Amino acid sequence: MPHATTPDGQRIAYQVRGEGQPLVLLAGQSNNHTWWDPVRADFEASYRTITLDWRGTGDSDKPDEVYSTPGFADDVVAVLDDLGLAAAHVYGTSMGGRVAQWVAINHPDRVNALVLGCTSPGAAHGYERSQEIRRALADPKRTGRVLLELMYTPAWLAANPGPHPVLGDRNMPSYAKARHLVASNKHDAWDGLPSITAPTLILHGSDDVFSPAANAPLLANRIPGARAELIHGARHAYFHEFHTTAGPLVLDFLA
Repeated sequence: MPHATTPDGQRIAYQVRGEGQPLVLLAGQSNNHTWWDPVRADFEASYRTITLDWRGTGDSDKPDEVYSTPGFADDVVAVLDDLGLAAAHVYGTSMGGRVAQWVAINHPDRVNALVLGCTSPGAAHGYERSQEIRRALADPKRTGRVLLELMYTPAWLAANPGPHPVLGDRNMPSYAKARHLVASNKHDAWDGLPSITAPTLILHGSDDVFSPAANAPLLANRIPGARAELIHGARHAYFHEFHTTAGPLVLDFLA
């Protein structure tokens, strides 16, 4: 598996599939590239898809040090550099959407088009999940089931018992999970969002309470020319359960 080396000397594993213009797919917090496995084929017929394992996950290095969403964005750029790519389309979901914001803000010449899914500008200005949800997720006896129910509708879960690739990297060190959580919680791209120049599409499940759907119009109003689309009935993993709706929306936008 190829690795890019970051300016601070960390090795970031990445994966390339398909042919065509490059499309970077960024996963959620504490997840590796397998987050995209169920839907990656939706994009491979038209694009050269590029995923990576965040530092702390998968086959990437796992330093026990401060992580941040701008730092993760620099890791994405290191992957583009290793591939010799001047620019790419960037599609980030959940924490990956937070990172994608920083790629577009700090490295505007590297982003051809931007898709932000089920994400937020950060707690300082965005809409956060309720304290009730936070307490439920903090209960180790309930965390897995609660997370599944935040990701998918009951009907879909009943028909798809799993395994589910969006529940985190099981081999991730506990210290790295904590570092990811802090990085996501400290994300605040509000002041930089108006400087984004890439054409931007924002997608969100209408029934997402993990990252509340109200964040979609908030981001759209903050990013010049951005357009928001709510996917009716979808929860946080809209890109998986509702991929037959979400995939075409992304492909039409990129085309």
